Amino acid sequence: MDRTETLLARFLTELRAAVALDALWLHGSLALGDYQEGASDIDAVAVLAAPLSRPQRGAVVALHRGLEREGPLAGRLHCNYVVRDAWDDPARPHLNWSYNGLRPKPISLVWRRELLLGEHALYGPGPRGIVPEVADADLAAYIRADVRDVLLPAAGKRRLWLRDMWVDYGPLMLARASVTLADGRLITKRAALGVLADLAAPPELVEDIRRRRYEAPAPAGPRWRLRRARLARAFLREGIPRVLARPSP
Repeated sequence: MDRTETLLARFLTELRAAVALDALWLHGSLALGDYQEGASDIDAVAVLAAPLSRPQRGAVVALHRGLEREGPLAGRLHCNYVVRDAWDDPARPHLNWSYNGLRPKPISLVWRRELLLGEHALYGPGPRGIVPEVADADLAAYIRADVRDVLLPAAGKRRLWLRDMWVDYGPLMLARASVTLADGRLITKRAALGVLADLAAPPELVEDIRRRRYEAPAPAGPRWRLRRARLARAFLREGIPRVLARPSP
């Protein structure tokens, strides 16, 4: 965590010098207690007093790229830039820095719930009182749509599942979705590994995801990548309809 804390301290200092910053919050694994340095993303929200001007946008891009040149950890720092009074519409796009670019992107209902659960403010006031509460029914509808419209079509694309990122993302997303749809809770990726067994995920697939997240083993060979891809796709194509068929409370 030392490198992450150093990175965030520098980011906050330089960001305050570049923009009119009201607050800086964390969500995702860092806020919810499942952060793995070098494996987890660093998810942040910068709350602004006013929209970024063109020069300020340039300064934000230069700040992120400067940090990324100094080490790979900064490449995992993703930040949304949101004006303080612009939280009313969940579909409204805000500037988001990720994957070496500044692009418009909404703050999802999952991220909003994470912000309120974690209440992790690095600077300024916390999210409660600024971020609107997320109703359980709205969260469930959002997650159902995400599983149906994003994950299910992805399960039909063979090449995606040769990549570590998708093998991690797909099964864990389904496991986390199954819990939220059942009782409204958001769970961590570590907790989702336990849920995968309840969903009849192949044990060797679950172990592969666990080891890469928590042990950093050597990269998988080509035979295992192919087998793992088949296992992940078969599990999702069978499991997604079952999860979506479950009634929400």
